[in-house]
Formats: sequence, C-alpha cells, structure tokens
Amino acid sequence: MSVSSRSVFEITGRHKIIDFIKSLRARIFIVVFFAGIISCEVMRVNILENYENRAIDVRTSEVSTQMKILANHLITYNYLSDTSSEVINAELELLANLYDGRVMVINDNLQIVKDTYNISAGKTIISEEVVSCLKSGTAGATSKYDSQNGYIEMTTPITQTQSLEDGDVLNNTSTVDVVKGVLLISVSTDYIGNTLSILSRRALTIEIILIIVIFVFAIWASNRLMVPFEKITKAINDMKSGYSDKPIQASHYTETEHIVDAFNQLQARMKTLDDSRNEFVSNVSHELKTPITSMKVLAGSLLAEENIPNEVYREFMVDIDQEIDREDKIINDLLALVKMDKKSTDLNITSVDIEQMTEVIMKRLRPIARKQNIDLTLESRRQITAEVDEVKLSLVIMNLVENAIKYNKDGGWVKVILDADHQFFTVTVSDSGTGIPQESIEHIYERFYRVDKSRSREIGGTGLGLAIARSAVLMHRGSINVESELDKGTTFTVRIPLTYVVNDNQAKK
Repeated sequence: MSVSSRSVFEITGRHKIIDFIKSLRARIFIVVFFAGIISCEVMRVNILENYENRAIDVRTSEVSTQMKILANHLITYNYLSDTSSEVINAELELLANLYDGRVMVINDNLQIVKDTYNISAGKTIISEEVVSCLKSGTAGATSKYDSQNGYIEMTTPITQTQSLEDGDVLNNTSTVDVVKGVLLISVSTDYIGNTLSILSRRALTIEIILIIVIFVFAIWASNRLMVPFEKITKAINDMKSGYSDKPIQASHYTETEHIVDAFNQLQARMKTLDDSRNEFVSNVSHELKTPITSMKVLAGSLLAEENIPNEVYREFMVDIDQEIDREDKIINDLLALVKMDKKSTDLNITSVDIEQMTEVIMKRLRPIARKQNIDLTLESRRQITAEVDEVKLSLVIMNLVENAIKYNKDGGWVKVILDADHQFFTVTVSDSGTGIPQESIEHIYERFYRVDKSRSREIGGTGLGLAIARSAVLMHRGSINVESELDKGTTFTVRIPLTYVVNDNQAKK
C-alpha cells in the first residue's frame, strides 16, 4: 500500500471516529454506561462503609458492656490497691484474649496498676482520654476507632459509690459515685478488616459483572433509541432520491413526532411552492409569448404583402410598438417582483414625509385620470413622517391608485386618504369602479391573476401590480386588506408601522 493510500485511510478512519463521537448514539451510550458504572461504584462503597460502621458499633457495644462489668469487679475486689486477685487477673487476661487486645488498669494518680502485656505496669500514663475520663466521672467513657492501625481504644471509669456525711445532700441523694481509676482497652479490628477485604473482592467481582451487563445494555439502548431517527433519515433520503414523496410516519417518541410533523409541513410547503413555481413559469411563458406572437403576426402580415400603403404600414407599426411596450412592462414588473422576493434584499429605510411622497405620485397619475374622466383626490388627516423605503412604498401606492383609475367607470372617482395613530399609518385607496367578485378576492395577490382578462388586455395590465404591492407591504411588516362590492367600488387599506424594527436575522447580517 502506498503512503498516499495509507494517509487517505487514516484520514477516513479519523473522520469516522470523530463522527461517531459527535453522534447521538455515542452520547446515549456514554450517558447510560457511565451512569451505570457510577451507580455500581457508589453502591459498593456505601455497602462496605455501612458494614464497617455497623461492625465497629457492635464491637464497641460488646466491649463496653464487658468493661463496665469488669470495672465493678475491680471495686469489689479492691484491685486498685491489691492486684493479687487471681479472679480479676483471669478476667483481664480473658478479656484481652477474647478481643485480641490489651487491657490496662489505671488508678486516679495516672499510674498503671495492671497491663496485660506486662510491659507498662507501675508506669505513669499521660493520655487525654484517660485524664478526661477521670475528670468527667461516669460520663467520661470514650471510644475512638483508628482505621489506619486497625484498633478501637476505649476508656471506662472505675467508680465507687460512697455515702455522704451526715447533713450533706447532693442532688437529693445521700450517695455519690467517686472515680477511683480508669479501665483502658485497645481492641483489635483485624477481623473486621479481613471481612472487609473479602467483601470488597466479592463486591468488585459483582461490579465487574454488572459493568459488562451495563456495557451490553448501553450498546443495546443506544441502538434501540436511535431506530426511529434512522427510519426518519432513511425516509428523508428516499424522498431526496425521488423514490417516495409520501409523508413520513413516526410515532415512537414525542420528539420524533415533532420532527416528522415539522418535516411533513415543510414538505407540503415545498410542494406548494414547487407547484406555484411551475404555474408561475407557465404564466410567465404565456405572458411573454403573447406579445411576441402578436408582433410576429403583424410583422408577417407586413412581409406577406407588397406595396402596402403608408397608413396601413404605420398602423401595424403602432400595434407592434404597443406590444413592445407591453412586453417591456411585463419584464420590468417581473424584475421588481423578483427583487422583492429575495430574502437578502435590504430596505433602504429613511425618514419620509408620507403626504409629500403621495402628492408626487398623485401628480404623476392625474393626467391618466383626466384622460379617463376620473376625479382623483388626496385627503391627509394629519402630518405623517415614517421610517420606510420610499421607492418600494411608492410602488405600493402607485399600483393601487393606477389600478383604481384603470378599473373605474367613466366619470368615476378615486380617493386616497392618509391617517395615522401612535404606532401605524394607513393609506386608504377607494374607487367607484366595477368592484371585485367575492370568489376572486382571495386570488387577487397571485401573480398574473386577472379578474377580467379581456379588459386587462385592453388597458395593458400585467397581473403583477398587486403582487408587487403586497410584497413591498410585507417587507415593511405591514398589512394590506381589501373590501369590494360589484358595481359599487373597491377599497384597499394599507397599514404600516411608523418605526421600522430590525429583526434578529437582519441584525446578524
């Protein structure tokens, strides 16, 4: 294998590893596996600690009982003064052997009276526990567990009950317990350590078995939980490859249902857009082809005839010129619409005097209105200054007013009203025209849609004006509404915010 081939394999393998680590399957496996391991370890440690604490408590309780009995015997046999009692010596040796420890009897002068190890008898002991036990009396018994050295050290006071002198009373009693010495014992905990070692090994064995089981379960769970996602991925790939166009079905988890629902809605929208695009292309082709066909027929008629009079020739050329103008208008409207459809298109927002802008538009359209004997008026109810794209908003008002003039009656009227509140301004365009049928109102913003196609041909409409107006209004985050009644007229109301607010997506650009 060549060096380059080996490098390619290494890079591919590295990418596969990285992809696996980034995958949801790997993360599910890691979460399940480590959660299981941590749970096993916590359980093992708790079991061992609980056993150790319980064993120490039991041993301490047993030894404490034996020491109290022995302490009473020491007083009974006056052992602190005379250590020759064979009974007490036997009991001390038995206690030391029984618990594999060391027992010392200490008097109130901190002198060791008896040591079962026979190495410290007669010596003085300075121990915090012993001193505390002598001072605290019957409440001075102590217990300390040394886990590192493996022993329990305990002290028990050796007390003698004495009667008080006549006339002395202490806490309503005539007797008092006097501490005569301390019984100190060190108890070995080797057997507890050995038991802990055995339990630890067994627990470790069980833990390893559980880790293997958890490992297998984590692999199974990660694969099982990913099945719905794999089905969704396969269905999407099949759809992308063109094998299927049916909606995806997945009901395993709430999350997958949400993903599938969102994807199916997106698919339906894409299908709608695709159908709309196909229809749009068909309409564009038809609209562009019609003027070209007309020009071809007119030109063909001219070429087919000889000695054509100048009047006929001029008439045909006028018709061709009109068809060229119509073609040019369709192309310009299409370009304007495409620009507005682009999501990346930025509005050129400036502060605009709406009344002044509308007056300029009305001035341009008044010759057309006079030609059709239409009364065109503007009513501004308040001074309006708004943050808008002047060019695009001019297209809105221009198209609405121009349509109101074109689709009007002879001697009719068109009225434009400007108004505003503290948040929005409105442009209302009313006319006395032929009106729009109710069944056509929901389609009027569709591209190339015409309510009266024959009349649209006569007046040169392209069917794109309202689509352009609606797109421009939506770009300003406004709204456009229409009310119409046949043979009585139509009213368009445009409502746009006075202040343009940039959304998050535009702010990021």
